[in-house]
Amino acid sequence: MGNALRLFCGYCCKPTSESDSPGGLSALAHDLYNFEITSQVPEGLSEHVVSSKKAQANWYKKLSAAWRESKPPPKTPEEASRLIIQTLKRHQKADVEGLLVFYRLPLPHTLVELTDGTPPPHPQGLQFELQTLPVDAKAVADGDTITVYVSTTDPRESSSVPRDVQVAAVQRSKARAVKNYAKADALHKQIVDAGYRVLMIQNVEILARKYRIRLRGIDAPESAMPYGKEAKEELTRIVQGKCLRVLVFDQDRYGRSVGDIYCNGIFVQESMLKKGLAWHYTAYDRRPELDKWEKDARAKRLGLWASSNPEKPWEWRKDRREER
Repeated sequence: MGNALRLFCGYCCKPTSESDSPGGLSALAHDLYNFEITSQVPEGLSEHVVSSKKAQANWYKKLSAAWRESKPPPKTPEEASRLIIQTLKRHQKADVEGLLVFYRLPLPHTLVELTDGTPPPHPQGLQFELQTLPVDAKAVADGDTITVYVSTTDPRESSSVPRDVQVAAVQRSKARAVKNYAKADALHKQIVDAGYRVLMIQNVEILARKYRIRLRGIDAPESAMPYGKEAKEELTRIVQGKCLRVLVFDQDRYGRSVGDIYCNGIFVQESMLKKGLAWHYTAYDRRPELDKWEKDARAKRLGLWASSNPEKPWEWRKDRREER
């Protein structure tokens, strides 16, 4: 078996049992790895497909070979779906879609093509740009708001760190060195209250400034609304563990920086709109490409557009304010 699949299984996969519900890229990788050793397809697959066990074994043989040959191997659910669809394109549609459902991978009609996520040069209205540290999953509040941190060694940040924050960071480090954790925690609270935080990145402590980012031009369903959970999960999947490039254009009334987010060649707002997990927020942004991406998702009835008349999040918030 190729090293990529073996390593993926070794670090990311947990064996499934009959009582576990399989799903996702890691489960697929584990089952392909297991098939190469045992020649056995996973239990429960026959409930989702129409072909025989012999045919299923043939699929896994093809998929294992395709995974080994792919460079790089699939790293996202979308990439795994495309590998399955391409590898089994001559097989029955019901079998291909059943296999995708079994692993909870995106179905063919839900896959979207994204443009090259490169920011335009000198966009009008740009105030400043941020290069963030890796984003923690807990930093994603919902489908259109995340908290990011920028190292104070960044040239834009280094000259504006308050003196008391610098002093507290040094004192905290000294307190931890002598295991005075109560003092260190009190100093860190002082740092956090000032809008900063000391983060541990690859065993190195980094003093970083906190920014709350509101994604410009989109409005995702609130957490309590239909597809609110899915929107948050999708945004988390895109940004978790990644360093982001954020172009900031404005600040909203809640003190959040309003900006465009780019992540590993993906324009995040484009992905959210094309997957039907956000509205184009036309009250604040008139970019025609955002309007087109929303209309494309509407036409395919993706995400929240599966409903014929989904409630607008700004109207939902207004109704809740009036109720209070």
